[in-house]
Order: sequence, then structure tokens, then C-alpha cells
Amino acid sequence: MSGHAGGAAKVGAVVITMGNRPAELRALLDSVATQDGAPVEVVVVGNGSPVPDVPAGVRTVELPENLGIPGGRNVGIEAFGPGGTDVDILLFLDDDGLLARPDTAELCREAFAADPELGIISFRIADPDTGETQRRHVPRLRASDPMRSSRVTTFLGGANAVRTKVFAEVGGLPDEFFYAHEETDLAWRALNAGWLIDYRSDMVLYHPTTAPSRHAVYHRMVARNRVWLARRNLPLLLVPVYLGVWMLLTLLRRPSRAALKAWFGGFREGWTTRCGPRRPMKWRTVWRLTRLGRPPVI
Repeated sequence: MSGHAGGAAKVGAVVITMGNRPAELRALLDSVATQDGAPVEVVVVGNGSPVPDVPAGVRTVELPENLGIPGGRNVGIEAFGPGGTDVDILLFLDDDGLLARPDTAELCREAFAADPELGIISFRIADPDTGETQRRHVPRLRASDPMRSSRVTTFLGGANAVRTKVFAEVGGLPDEFFYAHEETDLAWRALNAGWLIDYRSDMVLYHPTTAPSRHAVYHRMVARNRVWLARRNLPLLLVPVYLGVWMLLTLLRRPSRAALKAWFGGFREGWTTRCGPRRPMKWRTVWRLTRLGRPPVI
């Protein structure tokens, strides 16, 4: 990967914020500023809120309304030119995260340069106090060993690096999702176009341990977007299989009555609302996902 001027690949970073974690945001930006190699250019997007004070040289975009996570990140991508093409690699980092090592950007440059088919890298998320990685933050079914790097079929939204050629080829994140599963939608489109995705345990973002259900809209969005994900990306034959499996898994987790009501409301909404363009993956991609350990029925 030669970069724009024949040298090292140019790296940018997109951070979206609600403006409510100024100290954590500053710590994250400091960890980006101290990365080895050429400086990483940063854009902070205020998603319906003002951006707190940021260091000199950090660009900001303030949106009049909250566009959701994928919408806010797409604005950040476009701040680096159409489809992010002013840079070769874009990092996407949660505003309350912190890059654990100063060589993360350089590791990304090396990984993309070594493998021209590599399109996306998912970082390992670790608790800053315990160093532990939650099982849900390992983007594969066999998640018991977070220290094992591997090829995967999806990635973590707030701790990743994307080769900007991926956006040029398959488009950005799905704005309409607002929150939940937008990464898998992009991952499936990228895999269908022939790109590969790696989970790298040595690229670490420190992030406090949290539960996704802390968001009030979690259960509705997860269900609605799961249906949209299937409607947009899966061959028709697999849509009922995939959604049936996820309905069964949801019931087996024995959610509360209120959570279940929200989930089924979202599931219904997924069928009755527009989900964007349908571009079903090739059966060759289905087989590829299966070989990678996660067939698109789970």
C-alpha cells in the first residue's frame, strides 16, 4: 500500500461525540496524536451537539441533529473527501476509548500493505482497569480466546480501521440503521466484493466495560435492524432461516417482558418499513462466510 504520495499510507481518524465526555475525548485525541509514524489527521463529529474543546489541528463538524452512529460516521468519512479518498486508511474510534499503544497506526499501515485484499481490521477492546475483553467484543462465534487473532466476518464499530477503497467500492455505513448492526451490513457488502476482515488482538482500544442494553432503544433497534440486514443482504432463501434462528436465540436468553415487547415491536417494524436498497450477496459469499466459521444464518 503505497500511500498518496508514494510513501507511507495516509491515516485519518473519525470520532463521533455527543459532547458529554470531554475529558475522555481529550484523552483519546491525545492517544491518537502520540501515534508513531506520520501524524494521523482527525475529524471529530458533534452528532447533534457542540464539540468540546479539542487540540489544535483537530478538525470538527457540528451537526444540527443526531444522525445516529452510522450517519455521524459517514459525515466523518466525507470530511476526508468523497468516500474518504483523501486518506488511505480511516480509524473509527469511540469517544470514550483510548488507543493502548503508540504503534497502532503503524500496525495498520503494515497490515494493509502486506495484504492487498485486507479491507477492514477490527481492534481488540479491553477494559482499561482489568485488561479484560468482553466475549461480545470478539467478532466471531468462537470467542473464548480474545488474544487469538483471526479472519472474521464482521467488526466492532468503535474500534476499527478501514481501507478507504472499501467505501469507494461498496459505499458507506447504512444511515437508516441509526444504531446496531451497521457494521455487519458494511462487512457483508465488503466480503461480497472480495475484501477480507481481520480481528487483531494486538491492536487495542481501552474502553470501559459496558452493557449494550444500557441504551433505551437497544431491543427495538437490534430487532428492526436485524430484519433490515437480512432483507438488504441475504439471498431470499436464507432470510427466514437467519431471522428464525435469531428469534429463537432471543427467546432462549429469556429477556424481560418489556424487552421482549420492544424486540417484537422492532421485528415488526423491520418488515413494515423501508430498509434501503436490496443487494443480496452471492452464494459464493455465503460459502465464504461459512468457511470463515460464521454462516449467515446466525
